[in-house]
Amino acid sequence: MSRVRNPLLRSLLDLRGNGRACVYTEPMWGLSMMLVLPYAGVYMLALGIKDQEIGLLATISMLSQVVFGLLGGVITDKLGRRFTTAAFDLLAWSVPCLIWAFAQNFWAFLIASLINGAWQVTQNSWDCLLVEDVPRSELTKVYSLVKAAGEFSALFAPIAAILVAQFGLVPAVRVLYLNAFVVMTAKVFILYYWSTETEVGRTRQEQTRGVSLWRSLREYRGVLGLIIHSKGTIFSLAITAVVGAVVLVNGTFWQIVINQRLGVPDPLLPFFPMVRSILSVIFFFTLIPRLTAGPNLRRPTLIGFGSYLVGQLVLVAIPVPGGAATATTYWLLALCLLADAFGAAILAMLAESLVALHVDRDERSRVMAIQRTVVMLATAPFGWISGWLSGMDRSWPFLLTSALLVLGLILAARRWVTTHEEVGEAGSPA
Repeated sequence: MSRVRNPLLRSLLDLRGNGRACVYTEPMWGLSMMLVLPYAGVYMLALGIKDQEIGLLATISMLSQVVFGLLGGVITDKLGRRFTTAAFDLLAWSVPCLIWAFAQNFWAFLIASLINGAWQVTQNSWDCLLVEDVPRSELTKVYSLVKAAGEFSALFAPIAAILVAQFGLVPAVRVLYLNAFVVMTAKVFILYYWSTETEVGRTRQEQTRGVSLWRSLREYRGVLGLIIHSKGTIFSLAITAVVGAVVLVNGTFWQIVINQRLGVPDPLLPFFPMVRSILSVIFFFTLIPRLTAGPNLRRPTLIGFGSYLVGQLVLVAIPVPGGAATATTYWLLALCLLADAFGAAILAMLAESLVALHVDRDERSRVMAIQRTVVMLATAPFGWISGWLSGMDRSWPFLLTSALLVLGLILAARRWVTTHEEVGEAGSPA
């Protein structure tokens, strides 16, 4: 192990326990949902769903996540990190995948979106399962590994492209959703078998034994005080909200804009997230560890916002071809992917790391549940707003994301709050 020089690769090989179980099963996300997500938007368009309705579904999904996110902390404490992750992964992913596979109209997508919101419960429990037994000094590396593991999935994107080219968009996407149902269900059982309940999780289960969910929810008032009086928690919440809103808009409309505005054909759509993911993995194992190796995370955060902003502005500036995408279109999309891949990768890792570094360890599940609820409430309107903008001009949602990234730059530059790890030996901020 000691002969492995790359710090991220060394951390991967040294992982044990729940950290290894969570990270090593994460590529299965790519063999399932990541194969189908590049087609989610155009699949809905092909079934007659309008841009405004797609944006509305994104907002409804976010509001569903708000409800489940608020319940996530008390459910995680009550049922334990391990069992909650298994039960709610089945509900949030396996069930909606079956609905999406056979969907015919807006109402089927609406039902699936409402159920899919339950993933916020498992996001809370899975996060706790991942990090509660991991040393704080290793948190940024662990989150980098999680993101890199998820990105590896893009290597399988040609499978989706071949299916779409062979059978057409709608039949192929239905098959991909059925595949996602099978693989995600298998992931749930493998993770449950490999993992164990965390020490903090066992303690919280004992403390909440015999306590009703409603009483636990009322106790959120005390937890809310921990958040309000923590500048670091408020700051990390704001950064996470900005990143979350940008990710929501891009995840909903990026494939639509390159397909409907820039003339990229359907079979090529999965190759763009594949290239972005490959670039992200390269960055995770090369540049990102160097930028985040020190205790001060402000500079890499600023760089991440700047890079992501460049990618969004390039996307808006690409000239609309007369018909199919031209060579110039693809070159500019390549530049966009390069900037997006680095910016999105480092910001996703840093946003989650900042939350974990600032959070109260003993109240992790409930504090993170409230944080996620607030973040989702803040980001929910952007699904509908971006759908409304896309209905007028499909490039306009990315003017919105550009403005959000400028806001992120200002927050990181002027309102940075240091973590415990950023305090130097003399006790002054690093």
